Amino acid sequence: MTRSLYSDADVYSPVIYLIPASPTMERYVTAMRVLDYFPTLARLLAYVVSLTAIQTAVCSFVGYGFARFDIPFKKLFFAMVVVTIVIPPQNLILPLYVTFRSFDPFGLLSALGGEPANMLKSVAPMYVMSVFGCGLRAGLFIYIFIQFFRGLPKEIEEAALVDGAGRFGTYFRVMLPNAMPAGVTVAIFSIVWQYNDTFFSNIFLMPESVIMGKGVSALAYSVTQMLWTGKGAANVTDPSVAQLYAYAGVALMIAPVMVMYALLQKRFVEGVERSGIVG
Repeated sequence: MTRSLYSDADVYSPVIYLIPASPTMERYVTAMRVLDYFPTLARLLAYVVSLTAIQTAVCSFVGYGFARFDIPFKKLFFAMVVVTIVIPPQNLILPLYVTFRSFDPFGLLSALGGEPANMLKSVAPMYVMSVFGCGLRAGLFIYIFIQFFRGLPKEIEEAALVDGAGRFGTYFRVMLPNAMPAGVTVAIFSIVWQYNDTFFSNIFLMPESVIMGKGVSALAYSVTQMLWTGKGAANVTDPSVAQLYAYAGVALMIAPVMVMYALLQKRFVEGVERSGIVG
């Protein structure tokens, strides 16, 4: 963080360590220009918040079903949820790429005379996965909701059913409002992981105009190229100096997450405690 404030002279000074002698905001100004910061941040937040809303809704619904209903093959389905938590995501690179490179669920598109859809180079694959409960860390989110719903007394549901609320009414009007601590926990986890995700964004070749992390990772190279193409990043010929712009980009990217966590820290800790997630 402090190195992003270094001037060129601070980089070459042997007596400077952490605290710059001549701090400058020039790295941040250039980084914001290269990243097109505010428009990109707005698109990224819209993408992250919408995915979080979908994941929270879907995972809470699935978690409630596991916690309260005895269905055929329930243990098998729960084992499948656990597998999504423990399996290394690197093992899914090829299947995910092939699936969304030629997306044709159950062969319906081909049966209707169409062609498989190429969903790469877009954010569509993440929405499809989230809707079907297999998005980023969805298995963990389902488990959090299962643990939370199991901790709620069944008398609450029984009273609602006696009053004629029905299963769906009981879930939406009684159980879901009581699950807000778990919902906040899942929402924060989802926002942070979606915001920082580079794994799925690289698999699906998502555009840099939405995924800021891809631009940040190449920021040092980008400002160097700006010099050679005459776009105004003067004196960026030394890799040590160029790296300072990457530090500024990282600081700009994590700032919104730090603000969100500071505002929601109390609810986050409460949700983790009440959901029974330990270790």
